[in-house]
Amino acid sequence: MPFVADTGRMDFSSPIGLIFRVLVALGGTIVVVSTFISALKLVVVPKGTSQRITRAVFVVVRGALRLIARPTLPWSKRDHRLAFYAPTALILLPLIWTAMIMVGFAALHWSLDPTSVTDAFYVSGSSMLTLGVMFRRNGPAAGLSFLQAGIGLVVVALLISYLPAIYGAYSRREVLVGLLESRAGVPPSPVTMLVRYQSIGALDQLELFYGRWEDWFVEIEESHTNFAALNFFRSPREDRSWLTAAGCVLDSAALYLSVLDRKKSPSAQLCLRAGFLSLRRISEYFMIPLNDNPKPTDPISVSRREFDVMWFELQAAGLPLRHDRDQAWRDFHGWRVNYDASLVRLASIIVAPPAAWSSDRLVDPFVPVLFRTRKRLRAHHRTMEALRSGAVATTAAGSPPPAPPVAD
Repeated sequence: MPFVADTGRMDFSSPIGLIFRVLVALGGTIVVVSTFISALKLVVVPKGTSQRITRAVFVVVRGALRLIARPTLPWSKRDHRLAFYAPTALILLPLIWTAMIMVGFAALHWSLDPTSVTDAFYVSGSSMLTLGVMFRRNGPAAGLSFLQAGIGLVVVALLISYLPAIYGAYSRREVLVGLLESRAGVPPSPVTMLVRYQSIGALDQLELFYGRWEDWFVEIEESHTNFAALNFFRSPREDRSWLTAAGCVLDSAALYLSVLDRKKSPSAQLCLRAGFLSLRRISEYFMIPLNDNPKPTDPISVSRREFDVMWFELQAAGLPLRHDRDQAWRDFHGWRVNYDASLVRLASIIVAPPAAWSSDRLVDPFVPVLFRTRKRLRAHHRTMEALRSGAVATTAAGSPPPAPPVAD
């Protein structure tokens, strides 16, 4: 009989009881192994892969943060609260790892000696935290305790190496983002940047500028896919962001190549390519569906009217512009289409501060992408793309360009 008559409890020495113990041990093993592999993939494996445990922790924390960082708040308060998102999730993550490993080993300890669930948890906790409060001296149980203590030390070591790597990459990222303020203003604007370089007679220096940002984009791709939490680490100033800075640099390079009447810049072209590839790879991590081979005629979020306003601003500042504005628009459109969708949608995910031609046209403010399954995510973006494309087409076709500014 699988049950003891006087207590009504299962007899774990019976065949059915043994099967139940094996199933519990199997479940505990799955929990321990999956948690440990998730930690290794996140910290050690040099390849950005989305982990279910990590994703779940970030989603839960972000859902809680929505309650205190509502879109109706003033931006300064909202940004201050959003700054706690990534650090809080990162601190919770090793605690979740530890708890899951403790639960998994508790199941293993119980399967060896099913006398008390409480004792199994005590032994597991004592082994995981290397307290030595409870220790079973029989061979299999002692082996489990030693194994669990070793895994606990490895998890602590992973955390110790993980956080410095993240903050080191964060510091390197923010150096150029901070330097951009003196060139493009706050929030960064590609028009402001080109006008300032023109006013100090340094347009020729843009070759060196775009070369540095090409290196920056390559490093961003590597760090922000391997350490995805970096995407959500906010800049020290509430009006700065690594993504709006990236958008400003890419737009300025696209304008330099399409609008200014100057010799083509290989450095700007290489920077553009490195930039849109970087943003695409980061978007792929977040399962944002993108067109890998967009056509130059595909719609973008920047309208022709906005382009014309920009044209007259550059013209008023005395920059050398090409004679054919229509061709300049087509050329700019052809460059922008490579990074438009990834820039705008990433700005939505990280809740970037308002900036021209990037975070000022969010398609789905504050979260949705992280909370959707892959299937729902694709359907959502198909819908948003259709709506946005229709709006852009209407604006481009129905809005006349503004009149040129009148000199004082």
